[in-house]
Amino acid sequence: MYFTDRGIEELVERRGEEEVSLLWLGERLREFVDLNPEFEIPIERLATWLARLDDEDDE
Repeated sequence: MYFTDRGIEELVERRGEEEVSLLWLGERLREFVDLNPEFEIPIERLATWLARLDDEDDE
């Protein structure tokens, strides 16, 4: 188990039944980076990965 798995597990346990929009998620990611600018690159990579999940060109 990776250290980050604990945070992911907490997210699923606390909010696993909720539905959120991608707009809401984008706003939360921007807010997080504003508060924690040292995480700008990992958040950018995550957002790009999520945005391109269905791209056939990346396969």
